[in-house]
Amino acid sequence: MSENQTNPNSSKQSQSVRLAKMGMLVAISIVLVYFIHIPMFTAFYEYDPADIPILMGAFAFGPWAGLLLTIVTSIIQGVTVSAGSGVYGIIMHVIATGAFVLVAGLIYKDEKTKRRAIIALVCGVLAMVIIMIPANILITPYFMGAPRSAVIAMVPVIIGFNFTKAGINAVITFILYKRLSKFLHR
Repeated sequence: MSENQTNPNSSKQSQSVRLAKMGMLVAISIVLVYFIHIPMFTAFYEYDPADIPILMGAFAFGPWAGLLLTIVTSIIQGVTVSAGSGVYGIIMHVIATGAFVLVAGLIYKDEKTKRRAIIALVCGVLAMVIIMIPANILITPYFMGAPRSAVIAMVPVIIGFNFTKAGINAVITFILYKRLSKFLHR
């Protein structure tokens, strides 16, 4: 038996440390959005690196922790630094990043190798790109008042934006994760 299994205080401390690290990842994500948001394609599409800490959390703590980080980050971000997008922004962030981290986290969790990380990140990027097509077609007209036909006409832009944003975040996560994983697992 490990020390965590025999000592309930050690288990509580371990959970507290994990929760604190997850909170730190949420804070880093929000700070990154505050300082880095680059317009892309149209006025309302912006690149931000908020998903990088969330992806690192999914890799370090599992896909469901990544989804939890996504939800918490989306809500805090949606009422603070990205308040202009309101509920719409929160919903779209949860859908986009949630798909990304769940797919990447599920693929990576059982075999934590560089090869598996690449496969996980590529599949996560594709999941985000694919899920955001119907999400935009179904949700955007309701919140933005745009006709569905106008959103459908924007599908190439939606694909390009999500592929670019997710791709950049996947590459940066791949480069940084192994360097920072020692701290997350300590």
